Amino acid sequence: MNDGKPTGPKPKWWSRPARPAPASPPAPDHQPVPVAEPAPVVPGAEPVQAAQPATRPQPLHEPDEYRTPPYGEPGPWAPAPPVQRPVATPPHGTPVPPAPQAPAVPPAYGTPGAPSQWLQYDPWSSPGGRPQPLTHAGEPPARKAPRRGLAFTGALLLALVSGVLGGGVGAYIERHGGLTTVELPQAGPEGSDRAPDSVAGIAASALPSVVTIHVSGGGEQSTGTGFVLDERGHILTNHHVVDPAGTSGDITVTFSGGETAPAKLIGKDSGYDLAVVQVTGVSNLKPLPLGNSDNVRVGDPVVAIGAPFDLQNTVTSGIISAKERPITAGGEKGDGSDVSYVDALQTDAPINPGNSGGPLVDSKARAIGINSAIRAADNGAGLDGGQGGSIGLGFAIPINQGKRVAEELINTGKATHPVIGVSLDMKFGGDGARVGEKAQDGSPSVVPGGPAAQAGVRPGDVITKVDGQRVHSGEELIVKIRAHRPGDRLRLTLERGGKEQTKTLTLGSSSDD
Repeated sequence: MNDGKPTGPKPKWWSRPARPAPASPPAPDHQPVPVAEPAPVVPGAEPVQAAQPATRPQPLHEPDEYRTPPYGEPGPWAPAPPVQRPVATPPHGTPVPPAPQAPAVPPAYGTPGAPSQWLQYDPWSSPGGRPQPLTHAGEPPARKAPRRGLAFTGALLLALVSGVLGGGVGAYIERHGGLTTVELPQAGPEGSDRAPDSVAGIAASALPSVVTIHVSGGGEQSTGTGFVLDERGHILTNHHVVDPAGTSGDITVTFSGGETAPAKLIGKDSGYDLAVVQVTGVSNLKPLPLGNSDNVRVGDPVVAIGAPFDLQNTVTSGIISAKERPITAGGEKGDGSDVSYVDALQTDAPINPGNSGGPLVDSKARAIGINSAIRAADNGAGLDGGQGGSIGLGFAIPINQGKRVAEELINTGKATHPVIGVSLDMKFGGDGARVGEKAQDGSPSVVPGGPAAQAGVRPGDVITKVDGQRVHSGEELIVKIRAHRPGDRLRLTLERGGKEQTKTLTLGSSSDD
């Protein structure tokens, strides 16, 4: 650079157009060559090739190193560029792209005299005005890569949608078992008959004879069970079931089919804990057959039917777990008038409050006992005492005793008790039942002229056996005696003065008023 003046050529897109020069013919793509006058054609002679000038023509004036040659005019320092239109510059200084022109075919790369690489780069030739990277002159434009990314994205979305749909269909099929209605295999209808000695057969036979009893009176209410004795409407139940009714309370009977009817009290006995009520105007009654409790053996299957906790028509099953189990129950009044003495059948068939008065039936659906008491873990023995649940210790009055008492209550309204005519010392702590010195009212402990007096029993004797069965207390002696009928003969084993004696007597009778 000399004195701030440029000394060499500048790239084309950095220069500005100079003042317009005089009009001149457009510059060809190559240097102009002078054309000589054509030589005359001589027939038969070969054509004469025009002579080429020996030297390159010189410009008509001296070159101006400070101006840009006119467009299309060859400059002293570079070949003529392709024809281009003047570029206008808008006010903000950004050149406006010229109208597209068909580019001239450039000579092969490396050919002498080929345009400079700079002249082949047109920053405005790409759509949108964004510059394209430089490429070698003469190379074909690069082919566009296939749009694989778009195709891959579409395939991925399709796979995703298919997966979601497939998962939903699979979940539906798993939950519902398929796209169609599911029908599970099931056994067809069968006959309702069961073997008569099965629990189902026993229940089907006995249930029509069992009733639920609701009692109210004197501010008390109770629920129990009973069973039909005959077609006249007599129903056997427990004394403690109907006792709340008193003399003016209400007794309602509900049959297994749901029919209800009022009932009246025929008779009751607290010593045996048995009572009889009767319904009238009821047809098609089905009496429950009575068995024989003397034929029962430990281990025999039994079924208990009742309304535990007022759930009527409840059926439970078990076995006879013991016989001749002496129990006493009641005693809530405190005077002994409500104490019952039962030589009971013991069963493990579940019995709960509300089962009282219901039948205990054998394998032939015959009543062999009347469910009356349970042994509960919380409150001990009792006739429906408290609300303790069954622990597998239930007790039933033998039906032989129940039959005798029921007949007496129906026929006379009262039941008779067998007696031996002695007063017992209930505070005796030894083994056996001791005859007291005097009765509670001061009278003789051995009733004069009674069965015991006639047999030779004296005050202070300790009775240890009844008909060969051991007794351990006064309660057990009463239980064993009441297991018989008045008039039955008993053999008593007793101790007197350290010696064992045997006495035989005939039972007397008394009524429980």
